[in-house]
Amino acid sequence: MADNPTPPSQSKALVFVRRSASTLFLWALVTAIFFSKCSWAFLGLIGTLAMIATVEYFQMLRAAEVKCFPRFGILLAAVYSGGLYWHFLCGGTSIPTDIDALAVFIAIAGSFTLQLRYPIRSIEGLLAVASNLLGFGYIAFLFNFTARITFMVPGANSLPGHVGASGAFLLLWLLAVTKFTDMGAYMVGSMIGRHKMIPHVSPGKTWEGFIGALLFSQLAACGLYALFPCQLSFFNRWGHVIFLGAMLAVLAVIGDLAESVLKRAINAKDSGKMLPGIGGSLDLIDSLCFTAPALYFYLKWVLLTV
Repeated sequence: MADNPTPPSQSKALVFVRRSASTLFLWALVTAIFFSKCSWAFLGLIGTLAMIATVEYFQMLRAAEVKCFPRFGILLAAVYSGGLYWHFLCGGTSIPTDIDALAVFIAIAGSFTLQLRYPIRSIEGLLAVASNLLGFGYIAFLFNFTARITFMVPGANSLPGHVGASGAFLLLWLLAVTKFTDMGAYMVGSMIGRHKMIPHVSPGKTWEGFIGALLFSQLAACGLYALFPCQLSFFNRWGHVIFLGAMLAVLAVIGDLAESVLKRAINAKDSGKMLPGIGGSLDLIDSLCFTAPALYFYLKWVLLTV
């Protein structure tokens, strides 16, 4: 969904063409990685997007003159992501909770320690600590749930160095549902959107676009399940697929609006210029930061329970 409508019709058409070209490129890249089945390729793409998004986040804060500790934040994101990926590449599946707890502890203690170097000026010090914690939790922690779900399905790591069919199809299903949600909201909202959804956060989002998001998410969720019932057999029945499609669509919209809150608060239009018509890496993964954890916990607590 576009955060701000572009008034001239030619500009809208140009944005649509650029957005479509970027989308086709991304799906071609995802398809190549999907068929490669190489663990390092999956994790390489996830890690690259996570790190670029983290850098973009701190660049936006610095441009808005928000005090933060970017080198510490970027280093923590890199070390945390690298630790997760090493665990998966060595054949691990679920991540020990101590790793997450340690990362959160380092994020909090490290941010406060760095703040001790500076005088206290009203709320500025707390904002510096909070901005670093948000950067880690919002991007490095939440987005890396895409890596977790790829390796959590039984048999997903059946061959050394390769992602199993179930894990690969699960990640593909998540990407399709999330991005079809974004696409449905953008297309329907652009064509027939009239009623503003949350104009004080994102003027370009409409209730018609939200309905389009729900419809397109079901198209992706049910369509892929119908085409690949064996690879997605852990969903068990249609009820789970339909429910997850609706839940992830709502969370994808919330994730998109969450980034709108961030960008509006610091007066930024896009997180970067990596992808014409889309923006930066954070603009690309904002919805996945909310849908990936939800799918992970639903699988863990509902579908994969013994």
